[in-house]
Amino acid sequence: MTAAFILVINMVIAGIFAIAFGVVAATQRRARGAAWIASGYAMGILDVALEFLLPLQSDPTLVGIGIFLTYLLALTLCVIGIARHYGVTPPFRTLAAIWLLTLLAVPFLFTMPGPSMLRRILYQLPYVATQLLVGVVVLQSQRRQALDLLLVGLTALSALLYAVKPFIAATIGAASTPQSYIASTYAAISQSMGAVTLVALALVLLLVMMRDATAEMLVRSETDSLSGLLNRRGFDRHAERRIARALRTGTPTVMIAADLDHFKTINDRFGHAAGDGVIAHFADVLRESVSESAVVSRLGGEEFAVLITGADLSEGRRRAEAARTAFSAASLEDLGIDARVSASFGVAQVMPGDTLFDLSRRADTALYRAKAGGRNQVCVALHELPPSPTPLGVRAASGQRGR
Repeated sequence: MTAAFILVINMVIAGIFAIAFGVVAATQRRARGAAWIASGYAMGILDVALEFLLPLQSDPTLVGIGIFLTYLLALTLCVIGIARHYGVTPPFRTLAAIWLLTLLAVPFLFTMPGPSMLRRILYQLPYVATQLLVGVVVLQSQRRQALDLLLVGLTALSALLYAVKPFIAATIGAASTPQSYIASTYAAISQSMGAVTLVALALVLLLVMMRDATAEMLVRSETDSLSGLLNRRGFDRHAERRIARALRTGTPTVMIAADLDHFKTINDRFGHAAGDGVIAHFADVLRESVSESAVVSRLGGEEFAVLITGADLSEGRRRAEAARTAFSAASLEDLGIDARVSASFGVAQVMPGDTLFDLSRRADTALYRAKAGGRNQVCVALHELPPSPTPLGVRAASGQRGR
């Protein structure tokens, strides 16, 4: 009776989580693995239903095989779903190998004596393998946050529990026939272990999906849809962190402020669609001209900003000049623009005690100087440049004049 009660609980739990993951799949388009996991838990409901059907059979072989393979199918669907969520190619070959070996073992497995230790071990091996496979999939994704590591640990624990079940059965004694399994003490213990792992794994998976959905929403809220760069909110958040770290570690850091020249004229002459294309193209040029670790953003309109850590003022100027040259040399005839376009740049370096506001103000001042000087050029915050060494000949001549 105890095992039957736990089986009912497991069925209810499987149903709840099947619905939960189904809702996640329906409401979160990018939760690619949720539907697979929901299907896996739905298979768990069918598996429990077959467990209740087993005592009613005069020949339990067919239903026993159904229970064995249905549960393996449930685990398989969960493996695929977890791989999909983590952006890893599902291990179809490994899963196919597990299924092939399992199907080949079925005729021998279900004709062996029930109390046989070999039979018990063979029965649990596919489940051990699929649980370990989940951990491998998560580790392949290169994610190492606390929830990811917890999921790996739980799958390893689940695999261990499946592995020790044959020894538990040998210690406390298992049912003499498949039909009497549900009334045995071993069934109560086995199903209790299953209930714990069922709930723990599902809760951690839901937390992982909630975490990733929240992170994705944050990224979307900080991304400019036209250029694909960070927007002002995203730039401020990332840049403030980088500047604080740079000041703490003494890492040279520069900011490049950029503005498209005569952008209103481009919109008026060629249309707003062409103007949008120019912005998208300039964003690509900026990305290609700086390092992958740089914080690149479109602050709004035709204004852009880049923060580069590990670069001094001269390196920042070189990067800005590369972007300026590439952009001014580009042909935009595919956008319907038969004129050359250009941009102006201002570069400033992080100084002791700087805030993002201070750095931005100096970069903007250099940008305004580039605009006032004729546009399509790069200017730096001159007062930040180190004093130029006086050539030896100039110093000698100066000394002679002073005599």
